[in-house]
Amino acid sequence: MLLSGPERVASPAAPPAASPAASPVQTPASVPAPERPGRAARVLRAGRRHLPGLLLAVVGVALAWAVHALLPAVPMLTAAVVLGIVAAHLPLVSGYVRGSARPGLSMAGKRLMRVGIVLLGLKLSLGDVAGLGWESLAMVAGVVLATFFGTQWLGRKAGLSGDQSLFVATGYAICGASAIGAVSGVLGKGQDAAAERRRESDMAASIALVTLCGTLAIAVLPLLKGPLGLDAVEFGRWVGAGVHDVGQVVATAQTAGPAALTEGVLVKLIRVAMLAPLVAGVALSRRRGAGSAPAGGRRPALLPLFVAGFLAMVALRSTGLVGNGVLDVADTAQELLLAAALFGLGSAVHLPTLSRSGARLALVGLGSWVLVAGASYAGVLLTA
Repeated sequence: MLLSGPERVASPAAPPAASPAASPVQTPASVPAPERPGRAARVLRAGRRHLPGLLLAVVGVALAWAVHALLPAVPMLTAAVVLGIVAAHLPLVSGYVRGSARPGLSMAGKRLMRVGIVLLGLKLSLGDVAGLGWESLAMVAGVVLATFFGTQWLGRKAGLSGDQSLFVATGYAICGASAIGAVSGVLGKGQDAAAERRRESDMAASIALVTLCGTLAIAVLPLLKGPLGLDAVEFGRWVGAGVHDVGQVVATAQTAGPAALTEGVLVKLIRVAMLAPLVAGVALSRRRGAGSAPAGGRRPALLPLFVAGFLAMVALRSTGLVGNGVLDVADTAQELLLAAALFGLGSAVHLPTLSRSGARLALVGLGSWVLVAGASYAGVLLTA
């Protein structure tokens, strides 16, 4: 029976095609991009990632303070470095140190160190800086050049690869692991995945070697102060010109007192400021010689930000406007920050990695260590 009006049954035929304007399907261009997490969310995520390592660094500082309290002859900063190395190799802790705690410990070794160095500037005045003289500038430049080119020569004689020799030379000549990382950023990509893995392995072994030798300098160099006939100021300059990392300079020089620490940090910062021209020279040499394009990313700043902050604090101290109470608080904060940074730095030493890198690399590293120490000692004697 046929139905009419409202009782009519709809036809089962296919519905009419929708017009383009009414289509719910969006073209790829109209699909909204996924929203980026807000700044607060990114900060929270980074905080969670770094928190385990920072908490471990706090524990390391507390233990270093306890060691210094029980054994006053052991400086707090030296104890922090040793405890970091112990933590990196202690069976029950090493997995945590190299796992979830690694980001925070790495940040402590870099960021907290730089903040501590900035605060260290409040111990100095422009009169102290001017007292270095052009002779010290020339001495540091000579040490850097002799170490850089001399170490590469030793590497070639020992049969090391070009990159490995370059990494070791840069780390010993300028500022340890950070200099190696800066140079690696301008070498360009390897020819294939295997070459890239070899370069990463060479870089890791070089960092381990330079870090170990710099850490050993904290214990070895103070023992040589008397036999070499160095006073506090000369010892500080020797340490600043010959020890690789800023934190290691602080830990080594402070064993001879405030005057040695002041001279050591000033001379070391001159070396740090030479990182940018050295890296630029390496990049230029690679482009001309091997034709490799530099890796993308920013170039190292001509004056690193923490060095600029250090100089700003020196200028502030020179005005005489900073009261003794503020200086005391800054001094305490600086020591705690440096202790946390040195604990993180010590935790980066991995002795098995160094042992697997081969006797030739270790021999070149030892030769470079003797070279930079000898050149620095000669420079100190010439400028005394």
